[in-house]
Parts: sequence; structure tokens; C-alpha cells
Amino acid sequence: MNEKKAIKALKRGNTDALEWLIERYAGYVNTIIYNIIGYAMAVPDIEEVVSDVFLALWDNAVKVEPDKLKAYLGSIARNKAKNKLRELVKETPIEENMILISAGTPESTVLANEQTAHVKSAILAMELPDREIFLRHYYYYQGVSKIAEEMDMNVSTVKTHLARGRQKLKSILQ
Repeated sequence: MNEKKAIKALKRGNTDALEWLIERYAGYVNTIIYNIIGYAMAVPDIEEVVSDVFLALWDNAVKVEPDKLKAYLGSIARNKAKNKLRELVKETPIEENMILISAGTPESTVLANEQTAHVKSAILAMELPDREIFLRHYYYYQGVSKIAEEMDMNVSTVKTHLARGRQKLKSILQ
């Protein structure tokens, strides 16, 4: 089977064509998604996004042009990955165990828990773009250029948001 035949069969609802396309393009789609999401999600969650891409292909098969399939899949993969990452940033609570606590006395544990709660509330008090950028950079370890690309911003704008977030955090925690 070739790509054009697979697309025609897919438009007719042929599941074998979808399986053929999945076998052929799953690695490509997975790479795009992984490059956007990185270590922010577990492998099963990334695989779920890959499945969502091929489900979208199945649902929108009539729109697919055979000579633009790879670009179409890449576009869907990027959008699905970015949406999933945005969901994750909005939904992921800042865990109390974000700050590493060394084993010690009960007093030090209580103090560390209070500090963690204080940091958590300070981060949640940030405005949304600052908070999202701050969490992506310091919690999910995304690079400044990657954040800028995914959020359609300049690198300098992202750096400004990070500096603003650090300054706000510093002023709240002092």
C-alpha cells in the first residue's frame, strides 16, 4: 500500500489504512510530541497524545490531502501536544514535596512544610503568563527558547517574565 491509496481507503473508513498509517508515522508523531512535552509527562501520557493525533486523522480524513499528509500530522501533533501541556500546567497542583526536605527533627519538618506552603501560595499568586512560564522553566525544566517557541513569544519576553516571577517570589518570601 502507498500513501495515496491509504488516504483514499482512510476516507472510505478502512481501518486497515489507518493501521498502515499509524505504523508508518507513529515514530514521527511521537518525536514531535516528545520534543514539545519532554519530561513533563510519563510515556503512557505521551502515547495517549499520539493516539489522539491518529484519532483526529480518522475523524478528519476527508480533509487530508495525500501530498500533505506528513505536514498535516505534524500540525495536529504540535497542536495536541501544546494543548496537553497547557492543560498540565493549569491542572498540575504545586506539590508540597517540590522542595526537597532533608530528614531531621519534627520542628524542621514542620518549618519545611510551612515554607513549602508559603512558596506554593506565592507561585499561585503570580499572574497567569508569569506563573505558566515560571512553572515551565523551574518545575518542568523547559528551556527559555522552547518556552518562547511554544507560547509564541520572544526569548527576551520570556526572560522578562521569569525575572518578574523571581522578583515577586523573592519579595513575598522575605
